Amino acid sequence: QVQLVESGGVSVQAGGSLRLSCAVSGFTYSNYCMAWFRQAPGKERERVAGIDTYDSKTYADSVIGRFTVAKDNAKNTLYMQMNSLKPEGTAMYYCAARVGRGCPRDSQAYPYWGQGTQVTVSS
Repeated sequence: QVQLVESGGVSVQAGGSLRLSCAVSGFTYSNYCMAWFRQAPGKERERVAGIDTYDSKTYADSVIGRFTVAKDNAKNTLYMQMNSLKPEGTAMYYCAARVGRGCPRDSQAYPYWGQGTQVTVSS
């Protein structure tokens, strides 16, 4: 059984930094993508960043240069370092996983999801 458990979401001021973690269990595929999505109230869920088996990374344009996705295979953990946070970054952040090559933007491509962790950025 695949389980994804996010942590690290808190309230921070604009300009601050935060690191989200996602503990992964039961996911033993050799070809995969792990991704971070976020969803603000009234908005669609959007892919923020993704990293695949080969450590190829992809980011939403709005976070390039500020967010960094990484994974620790030994700890079965996915991370996202978020710097220079903006109020528009306020959202529920989700960890997601899929089997296969690439990290699509479409959330429907990811069958495995965590419960989310809330990030609130105040101005």
